[in-house]
Amino acid sequence: MERVRVIATDGLAPEGIEVFERYKDLISIDVRKGTTREELLELIGDYDALIVRSATKVTKEIIDKGKKLKIIGRAGIGLDNVDVQYATKKGIIVMNTPLGNTITTAEHAIAMMFALARKISLADKLMKEEKWEKKKLEGVELFNKTLGIIGLGNIGSVVAERAIGLKMNVIACDPYIPEERAKRLGVKMVSLDELLRAADFISIHVPLTEETKNLINKSAIEKMKPSAMIIHCARGGIVNEDDLYDALVQKRIAGAAIDVWEKEPPIDWKLAKLENVVATPHLGASTVEAQRNVSINIAEQIIDYFVKGVVRNAFNLPSISQEVFEVISPYMELTEKLGLLTSQIFAGPIHTVEITYEGEVARLSTDYLTKSFLKGFLFRSVSENLNLINSTFIAKERGINVYERKTDVCSDYASLITIKVKLDSKEGSVAGAVFGKKHPRIVRIDDFHLEALPEGTIIILRNWDRPGVIGNIGTTLGRNGINIAHMHIGRRAPGEQAIALVHIDTPAPKEVLDELSKLPNIISVVQVRL
Repeated sequence: MERVRVIATDGLAPEGIEVFERYKDLISIDVRKGTTREELLELIGDYDALIVRSATKVTKEIIDKGKKLKIIGRAGIGLDNVDVQYATKKGIIVMNTPLGNTITTAEHAIAMMFALARKISLADKLMKEEKWEKKKLEGVELFNKTLGIIGLGNIGSVVAERAIGLKMNVIACDPYIPEERAKRLGVKMVSLDELLRAADFISIHVPLTEETKNLINKSAIEKMKPSAMIIHCARGGIVNEDDLYDALVQKRIAGAAIDVWEKEPPIDWKLAKLENVVATPHLGASTVEAQRNVSINIAEQIIDYFVKGVVRNAFNLPSISQEVFEVISPYMELTEKLGLLTSQIFAGPIHTVEITYEGEVARLSTDYLTKSFLKGFLFRSVSENLNLINSTFIAKERGINVYERKTDVCSDYASLITIKVKLDSKEGSVAGAVFGKKHPRIVRIDDFHLEALPEGTIIILRNWDRPGVIGNIGTTLGRNGINIAHMHIGRRAPGEQAIALVHIDTPAPKEVLDELSKLPNIISVVQVRL
């Protein structure tokens, strides 16, 4: 094979370089640190793979210049600095190292909690100013306190284990984690409101998504104890910094430890300067061990691809032949959209998923389709690390049982994919088909039949089939300046329950959804984004 060229623009630990050196006859590694955007635009055309950390921004322009690029590898977890969608469109694999800094980030959260509880930063500052002010530095113990963890994924689970070792009482909120798995960790699952009201310390470990943006805001803080303390080592934007600042100044809560910021570095430093704040400059993954681990991991993953043809920890699609991809891609799109839909319309932890493939689709490689469904289904809870390769593993890790059924017979469509899910107290189902071999459609939700496009923002309303319901919906949305793009309706029988899928051009605020839910004959309202 032609010698592969790899460039690392944000540096690479010596251990990672050593991994590449073992294959020096096949792969060359060019390690640079502090590469500017202009320099990268000049250089990237000569390389087959690009390794970055957080400094390099891999934009559309850089991707276009990388005519030979086959892999963009992130030595770390987050991919905020990589245009993943455009890289996928250009056929470039984007991979990260999701487990390389799990322990390091969890330990940093624990360290921040200790520092906050015992006012270590303020004490150190005063001592350096030659001030002996013990009364001002009275802290609190962690022993027997309640730690509330928002997000019980990989990092949150490690934090929980460490906190239990400190004899803390640990509760958690995560709608995607089955209660059985939490029990195995020794953690009690509660609602977000219960967690906010009960916790002495609140540690955040969720990805930044539309759902979690500004999750901790004025309203959430008002539910906390006056003695509560927040530890934030996840992603900037999950905590509303202005609301947190006001609460800390007004002594509405006792303190906060913050490692991640909406803007890095911050534009306004007022929050970091407060005495009841412990502030660090995004150090969650900044340990010798973590940098060594992610460097080794990304080097091994790139070598696996070029030397062995194996793809690991790819964020986008795995390798698949062009011929197979052309046939299967509409079904992959459909199953991913069904996964997104399922995760948003059925509230609560889902512990069983049954996927039934009927007709022509049953003869395809359904493994890819099941992985695509799980990728969509899990996206809102683990979007940073999720890909087709690890979606099955993550589902299993979370205690979700996944079953496939296949049959060549399909009465209504050439192919039909049905998803049935089981929650603790109920069941639900969705089904989809591909029209004309290219056009995915939602054809059933529970026992309501319809034909809807699985894309954009959709308000799903369950209602009683009565005159005026559709008019009231349209009037309410129009009065609030929200345009309806499409509407699809299904019902069981005249006068009985019905369902309406209303595609809208712009997302509806919560107030509008509340207004819709109060209309006559409306049973439930949920907004989904596909």
